[in-house]
Amino acid sequence: MKVLFIGDIVGRTGRTAVRALLPKIIERYKLDFIIANGENASGGFGITEDAARELFACGIHLLTSGNHIWDKKEIVPYITKEDRLIRPLNYPPGVPGSGSTACPLPNGRSIAVLNLMGRVFMTPIDCPFRAADTEVRKLKEKTPNIIVDFHAEATSEKVALGHYLDGRVSAVIGTHTHIQTADERVLPGGTAYITDAGMTGPKESVIGVKKEQIIEKFLYQTPRRFEIPGGEAILSALIIEIDEKTGLAGSISRLQLTYP
Repeated sequence: MKVLFIGDIVGRTGRTAVRALLPKIIERYKLDFIIANGENASGGFGITEDAARELFACGIHLLTSGNHIWDKKEIVPYITKEDRLIRPLNYPPGVPGSGSTACPLPNGRSIAVLNLMGRVFMTPIDCPFRAADTEVRKLKEKTPNIIVDFHAEATSEKVALGHYLDGRVSAVIGTHTHIQTADERVLPGGTAYITDAGMTGPKESVIGVKKEQIIEKFLYQTPRRFEIPGGEAILSALIIEIDEKTGLAGSISRLQLTYP
């Protein structure tokens, strides 16, 4: 099984890159399932129903998210009814939406996706390690093929979760920092790992925001509204090959394309 994971989609620029490049990627790599982190797809902060529908229409099967999932208030009624958009599982009980889902594949098998969020330098929510323990056991009853999107800031926390889940899931993919790392590998137990999948959005930016605005913020420390530039875009993604019978990864490789 070949799975494509697209790094954090940022604003209209990121959505445009997905719409233009994804059909070519699907054709070239003969993909079976496509996941993308979409928490910044609308204006760079949050996601709306219209943006989610646009991305699904491009060929994405499932959208994960993170700490910005609640930035657009209108997402709450949508996430309660749309199984293809998930939020971090380790939010406290009672939060709208689901933190994992299992999706059927055309060949009769299935793949599950689990979304978790880190706690280091982020909102101190429930423990992602303990939440993963419980949820992975449940998902294993449905399928051995499990992809984890770990939306976290600290490299140490991401690496630790990768080793913690090694051999129990197909892949642990880090998101949130918008910079694609070069540490992709298959861990000893058979779990594919990378610290961050990177960003799909404006290339000439600071993690998706107009570079002049971020530089000004660092210089003066004054609040201001951030904007997402247009222009050339970069699509950052990963291709993971999984043995459908065992759920273990055979390979993980990075992909970066520009548009136009």
